[in-house]
Amino acid sequence: MKNFYSVFFIIIGLTLALGVNSLPTYAAEQVTTLKFSCQFPAVHKVALLKIEWGKEVEKRTNGKVKVEVYPGAVLTPPAQTYDSVKKGIAHVGETFASYTSGRFPLTEAVDLPLGYKSALQGTRLANAFYKQFKPKEFDDVQVMFFHTAAPQIVCTKTPVYKLEDLKGMKIRSTGTSSQIVQALGAAPVAMSMGEAYDALSRGVVNGVVGPVEVIKGWKLGEVVNNCTSYGSAHVNAAFVIMNKGKWNAFPKDIQKIIEQVNEEFAEKQGKLWDELDKEGEDLLIKQGGKLIKLSKEEDARWKAAVKPLLDDYVKNSKAKGLPGDEALKFVQDFVAKN
Repeated sequence: MKNFYSVFFIIIGLTLALGVNSLPTYAAEQVTTLKFSCQFPAVHKVALLKIEWGKEVEKRTNGKVKVEVYPGAVLTPPAQTYDSVKKGIAHVGETFASYTSGRFPLTEAVDLPLGYKSALQGTRLANAFYKQFKPKEFDDVQVMFFHTAAPQIVCTKTPVYKLEDLKGMKIRSTGTSSQIVQALGAAPVAMSMGEAYDALSRGVVNGVVGPVEVIKGWKLGEVVNNCTSYGSAHVNAAFVIMNKGKWNAFPKDIQKIIEQVNEEFAEKQGKLWDELDKEGEDLLIKQGGKLIKLSKEEDARWKAAVKPLLDDYVKNSKAKGLPGDEALKFVQDFVAKN
């Protein structure tokens, strides 16, 4: 009888051990498919990079995580992307913070007219800013990474050489860009870049604020042929985010893999934006368009015109209980040092 019980308990022990050991194998076989909402057209290289991001995630997780990218804002409109990801309508999403003005008040520091030189500079700043301040405005989602397009310029149907040339013009812009347009004397018209081509074609607007990349990437070279750059240029912060429930459901090893991919692709994205800007500039010149650089005196006028926006940012942020002065100093120091 004693031998019987010994054998019985050995069998039970082995059964339990095998059961426990089989759990990770079962979990490892689970496949999660993420729906990624991307606002850029399917042929745009930014959309193609997001497809590459998804493939890299799938590769490094050995197929445990798959990503389906929906380009052209077919899954969620740009202004609704954050809430759509929060609610799980999309699992991953990408959009610009400026499309919902006031929604990301602390992060708006990145969009200020600080005199950016490149998209890579802006991208590195945006990610450093998030790591430094961890704005609560993103608490409802899991941030993948930030990026910015190249420095914003003014692309118009008629050339702009001085502030007076902007007077009376209606310029497509969003968020801080709208404030800058207004400070420069033009009338801002809020819309996403995807709506700009039609608006320019129909005369709803006379120009757009954006990187010169839009000449090729959004085919705006077909409806505008003048772009004016200025020294106090700004950028627009974009973010890639994931639904928090989806993120929290991943084991730590999967999360770590995705974080590594994010870090690499933030750099790739910044560099890509600068490459796309060069392509847009080349196409503009090839088509006989003008890339206008302000005179030193005129550039100083533009800088003086937008400077009050920095003070307004601090004032408005502090009124909301946010460290606006610290945020402004951080972005100014970063641009100056990098």
